[in-house]
Amino acid sequence: MKLITAVIKPFKLDDVRSALSEIGVQGLTVTEVKGFGRQKGHTELYRGAEYVVDFLPKMKLELVVDDAVLDQAIDVISQNAQTGKIGDGKIFVQNIENVVRIRTGETGSEAI
Repeated sequence: MKLITAVIKPFKLDDVRSALSEIGVQGLTVTEVKGFGRQKGHTELYRGAEYVVDFLPKMKLELVVDDAVLDQAIDVISQNAQTGKIGDGKIFVQNIENVVRIRTGETGSEAI
């Protein structure tokens, strides 16, 4: 089992969620976050005054998938989150040792 953490642009969330559902991913946690990478923020104009936006709004998606679905899930996220512009985001993959469903006590892949 793997934990996929993806940081994407907010307006791409619905596309990514729909595409993940189509490949059978049943659960997903979404958090509104702010951050920067190479993009390093930008300047904006508000009521004639210029100010710097250091941290840009992003969405952080976390999902646990079986190893058999990993490559497909990464492809789906990449394809549906991509705009071709700087700041599209990142995907991180980590090993998960075990999962326990609290309600039923199921463990491992059955708990996903």
